[in-house]
Amino acid sequence: MQLDNRAQTLLKALVERYIADGQPVGSRALSKISGLELSPATIRNVMADLEEMGFVASPHTSAGRVPTPRGYRVFVDTLLTIESIDAIDEATLERKLQSRLPVNSPQKIISNAAQVLSSLSQFAGVVMTPRRESIFKQIEFLRLSEKRILLVIVGPGGDVQNRLLMTEVDYTPSQLVQAANYINQHYGGLGFDEVRQRLQSELRQLRDDMTNLMQAAVEAGSDAMAEDADNVVISGERNLLSVADLSSNMTSLRKLFEMFEQKTGLMQLLDVSSKASGVQIFIGGESQLVPMDDMSIVTAPYEVNGKIVGTLGVIGPTRMAYERVIPIVDITAKLLSSALSGNH
Repeated sequence: MQLDNRAQTLLKALVERYIADGQPVGSRALSKISGLELSPATIRNVMADLEEMGFVASPHTSAGRVPTPRGYRVFVDTLLTIESIDAIDEATLERKLQSRLPVNSPQKIISNAAQVLSSLSQFAGVVMTPRRESIFKQIEFLRLSEKRILLVIVGPGGDVQNRLLMTEVDYTPSQLVQAANYINQHYGGLGFDEVRQRLQSELRQLRDDMTNLMQAAVEAGSDAMAEDADNVVISGERNLLSVADLSSNMTSLRKLFEMFEQKTGLMQLLDVSSKASGVQIFIGGESQLVPMDDMSIVTAPYEVNGKIVGTLGVIGPTRMAYERVIPIVDITAKLLSSALSGNH
């Protein structure tokens, strides 16, 4: 729906004033701050139109109006003037990200990024860690006792994971060596998902009990990789307790902390935003992905050596200073991309 220039100017002024002080904005205040030479009566008419279109709403207790999720959406998509981060601030950010880092510590850089996002925005910073590809270099089976086997998975970078397998058959050490050799020789360097598909068609010629062992190993290996993949680092959740819009009632607080504890909804949202380029804004009340009407999440994907591997962002109230938060998220994503690419 197209808004004329006058309606856009008034909506922008209303959202900016509401973000600044959290109070419903009346026509008299708008006539002062909008810079338009309009009478309060004309402004009231434009406000009534904006309300009818669903961009603003009137709280019962007040003569003023507040933006709706739809009003915020128009504001951030078309009316917002983004602040730029100058070179000095960017250099400070980069130093914070790289501060006191051991050589080759992607995990530390990622947790620093979450802290930087939190301290600059004064809200919560969140980073989805890079998805780990479920590729293995080799596996080994170690017989622990009757029907208990330790599966040892060696990743492409030499990292090792262990999984306990309970089997129905008591395998001999030589059978275990034979099975591991078969998997390493035929499938080493592939992802577990691909191996699973191949096993179904290729292992019919092998004895059934060996097939069962290999399939159990592939399932366990796939789970082991997946457990590490979906990690979210959050910093500054406590900042949100001092945001009245989010902590004003127990239901909101419960939803907020459920989101941080479970992380599944957050993962889903960050996953969606990793498929888009650039900064995205999810506004509560318009997106099923955001659990609370008064919450917004500003996200951006980050890369390692040119490939998008994760997402980061700021979680805060819908009433946040987007013009500041957007460049913070954007620049942190770029800096994290370059720091991690240098670390790989």
